[in-house]
Amino acid sequence: MRNDRGSLMRPFPLPESASRPVVTPLSPSVVYASDTPDALDAQYEGRVQGYTYAREGHPNADVVAARIDAMEGATGGIVTGSGMAAVTAVLLGLLRSGDHVIGGNQLYGRSLRQMKEDLPRLGIATTLADAGDVDAVRAALRPETRLVLVEVVSNPALRVADIDGLAALCRNAGVLLAVDNTFTTPRAFRPFDHGADIVIHSVTKLLAGHSDVTLGYAVARDPALNEAMRVFAVTAGLTPSPFDCWLAERGMLSFDLRFDRAQATAEALADHLAGLPGVKRVIYPTRPDHPDHARAAALLQGQGCNMVSFELDGGRAAANAFTRAAEELAFAPTLGDVGTTLSHPASSSHRALSAEERAALGLGEGFFRVSVGLEDLEALREVFTRAVAEATGG
Repeated sequence: MRNDRGSLMRPFPLPESASRPVVTPLSPSVVYASDTPDALDAQYEGRVQGYTYAREGHPNADVVAARIDAMEGATGGIVTGSGMAAVTAVLLGLLRSGDHVIGGNQLYGRSLRQMKEDLPRLGIATTLADAGDVDAVRAALRPETRLVLVEVVSNPALRVADIDGLAALCRNAGVLLAVDNTFTTPRAFRPFDHGADIVIHSVTKLLAGHSDVTLGYAVARDPALNEAMRVFAVTAGLTPSPFDCWLAERGMLSFDLRFDRAQATAEALADHLAGLPGVKRVIYPTRPDHPDHARAAALLQGQGCNMVSFELDGGRAAANAFTRAAEELAFAPTLGDVGTTLSHPASSSHRALSAEERAALGLGEGFFRVSVGLEDLEALREVFTRAVAEATGG
């Protein structure tokens, strides 16, 4: 009788093959076996490449990091479990109690919360300033200022930061400039080419592109900063899922095509919305009426992004009516999907702000952010025309 008592012992050898997979293999293993303690020492000391424990790194995360590194003209980026995990790796990996950080006053809602509540609780002072006004950021500088965090195009008001001016200011002050490039992506803008020190992405959004992945990415120009962020991410357990990394790599293979199609549709949809009765205003970087149009044209070189924001007459009642009427579109707090989605900042991303704080940012109850997907432009025009009319009595 065959002895099967050892059938569960590991590792079993993988089948040999003279060919190789075309698709990156999924590596869900939490742990990796080494031959000897000396071999493990060699890995930890960097004399050989290898994996030990997935919280410290795994093949699928390294593949995704390498792909985004190539897009951004970077090396040594880290992948984290979410976009906010990437922001956290930057802030808590590089700052310490007694430091001061300046944030753009139109950052993503959770980034704003982190700036206003979490960092001060840990002894890190914060100030918010208009990222489009270099003088305002200069006025916020202190001797203990360590870092400035901004978004190229803000979420959700789509204001455009003065990246070139901020880079010069930070360089002269000896302060790090961290740029969240999620909206613009490296297809439209590469922050390192404009003097940034750190680049951040929510890979969840356009890079992965299918609303089935939650990941983030951060990279610094200085390898020592990369190592500090990596060590904090490993210690804090900001670990990315191998399966999400595997899905994200699949999504990135079509990224350029998706971005170009969605951006072209977004620009045309913005112009269409601007002509509809009941729409108070439309915000899109390439439109002449955008408050930062000249800066957007110079910085983004004609690129816009796939995001359109607009405001309806009628406040919250009109917003409710609009989402009910636009039943073909997902009303969901996300962006970058292949399908068009609607987001209402007052009830989602910026709900933690007071009504007065939202009003100061221009985020009224009738304000929507649209993440434009890959649908036919004429079909989207029809949906928005009908929904706006039903919502505003047009």
